[in-house]
Amino acid sequence: MATRLKHASSAAPKLSVVVLVFNEVESIAPLHEEIIGVLEAMDLSYEVVYIDDGSRDGSTERLAQLALTDSHVRVVSFRRNFGQTAAVQAGIDNARGEILVFMDGDLQNDPHDIPRLLQRMDEGYDVVSGWRKNRQDDAARVLPSKIANWIIARVTGVPLNDFGCTLKAYHRDVIQDVKLYGEMHRFIPVYASWVGARIAEIPVNHRPRSFGNSKYSLSRTSRVLLDLMTVKLLGSYSTKPIYFFGFAAFGLWALSFVFAAIVIIQKLLPPYPYAHNNPLLLLAVFLAIVGVQFILMGLLAELSIRTYHESQGKTTYVVREIIEGTHASKAATNGRPPVRAQK
Repeated sequence: MATRLKHASSAAPKLSVVVLVFNEVESIAPLHEEIIGVLEAMDLSYEVVYIDDGSRDGSTERLAQLALTDSHVRVVSFRRNFGQTAAVQAGIDNARGEILVFMDGDLQNDPHDIPRLLQRMDEGYDVVSGWRKNRQDDAARVLPSKIANWIIARVTGVPLNDFGCTLKAYHRDVIQDVKLYGEMHRFIPVYASWVGARIAEIPVNHRPRSFGNSKYSLSRTSRVLLDLMTVKLLGSYSTKPIYFFGFAAFGLWALSFVFAAIVIIQKLLPPYPYAHNNPLLLLAVFLAIVGVQFILMGLLAELSIRTYHESQGKTTYVVREIIEGTHASKAATNGRPPVRAQK
């Protein structure tokens, strides 16, 4: 299915509302009416970008009608269902606003929360995340989500209560270089924190589902935990992988030393006169060899990461701004704006 794009105007709008849609044909009309009503009451230029994730229930045709009748609407339609992370990435790539607000197309996110997100952003925050404090979903979904959110917050150090809430607002400059894979869309605030973004969270209204069925399944929880490991490694060791493998090797060598010492003590003291029959000796040698392999993997990872950065001209830092005399210049050499200054 071909991608449909309709530009509201040649000038980039201040706000882009990105709506993720997958088989939500009954929700589209009332949701669009709500969104437009909220945005028209705000004094800023806007666009509404619908990301159609390969719908097969008539949602694509309904969205096409909106794009043809409303100059503020743009529709990006996938050829097939690629998943929520791909849809979020398409929103980042195709939205043109200075501020991007993401929301689901199932009517559970309330468009009337958009002004509240922007109001908090005006206080100097780069990311404002919605918190479904009174979540209107089954307990079978809510409890695993709370556990996953608690784990993610502790591992990443980003103190949010609801990473899975789609309703979030971002300044473009903190997410424009994000590349998402797997179930990584929920970790965008973590990526933003890596470049020094200021992050806030506000409770938002969460409404019961009016039409259709939930696209969420508990099988996603295991995938989220695997992605969390990836995010943690990328965030902590992406520019120094030898530290991760090296510390692991030191731990293995320490255990190997302890087991070797036990073998020697048992050799000198009865009733263990034959050290070569002691299974701890084999374990000590095994751990020492694995430690050496970890060091070698760390060195290979160092070569790979340096090749990655140097071949693409990527830096290991992010500049907020450069101040020269009485003016601040753009930080990025390719013409992009710098990361928004924290207030």
